[in-house]
Amino acid sequence: MEIFTRISAKCPMEKNAVFDITVNPKSSKSEAIIDSSGNIKVYLNSPPVDGKANKECIEVLSKKLKTAKSNISIEKGEQGRHKRIAVSGMSMDEVMQKIKGDK
Repeated sequence: MEIFTRISAKCPMEKNAVFDITVNPKSSKSEAIIDSSGNIKVYLNSPPVDGKANKECIEVLSKKLKTAKSNISIEKGEQGRHKRIAVSGMSMDEVMQKIKGDK
């Protein structure tokens, strides 16, 4: 799993976490987890039609990370199961802790 942390060009003190996830649409549950390999997986109820799964993906991550949906974007993979997600205002360590449920 590739993990990136970027410093924004606009504001050098602003943190941005960039990470890869695997999405499982049409699942019976709607949640974000870290699997035994350390990869982030997001299970979604929505089918991958008309952007519904992408919208739900951002909603699930927003709730799990306790941040606004506007802080989360899909940088790569909008039409596939493997996506690169960017979260502004949060470090990679914070993201991992919140997905694990530590905070």
